[in-house]
Amino acid sequence: MFEIIANHIQMGGLMGLLGGYLLGSIPFGLVLCYMAGYGDIRKIGSGNIGATNVMRTGNKLLALATLILDSSKGLAAVLIAGLFHDAHIVFGAALGAVLGHNFPVWLKFKGGKGVATTLGTFLALSWPVGLACCVTWLVTALITRISSLSALIALACAPLYVAWFGDTKQLYLVGLIAALGWMRHRANIDRLIKHQEPKISFKKKDKASAGSITSP
Repeated sequence: MFEIIANHIQMGGLMGLLGGYLLGSIPFGLVLCYMAGYGDIRKIGSGNIGATNVMRTGNKLLALATLILDSSKGLAAVLIAGLFHDAHIVFGAALGAVLGHNFPVWLKFKGGKGVATTLGTFLALSWPVGLACCVTWLVTALITRISSLSALIALACAPLYVAWFGDTKQLYLVGLIAALGWMRHRANIDRLIKHQEPKISFKKKDKASAGSITSP
């Protein structure tokens, strides 16, 4: 009996992980930049496929669309998994969505840093926690104008918000995803320490000059 239950838990988690990964691995930033005529976003700025790097094209609407779509990957993965009423499928889907964005097989496992997708998963797991993280990111970004610092602070606060709002059953999952986000920001942390991290820029750039941006 115990073996059957264990196999069910493993299969449920793996099913959620695979489904979440496939959904999370859709590179919306890359696709949107190609469609808008900016070419390969991986050759612009930091080479990241996320909204912050898309912003370096100077196209605010494109960056916003990337942010919304990347967030929706995590949100949709968890909500779809929730239809199965199995906590292990939900766990796998949430983690899989973030892993899919960070390490998409279609891009040779070189993806983004998963902040938007992570916030989407948090919103789906617990909307008060997700909303608190979004507000934390926004307030920090408005004050510092440094996207990576805003993300790091929001991720660090996530487990605290889980404890505050009483969703302690999700503490390990949220903590694991937040830790993964910090790991993906190792280079940013190094630049922050050296005071070399670039700030968010809202200046408009044309499509020809966007491809020559080399900021980290």
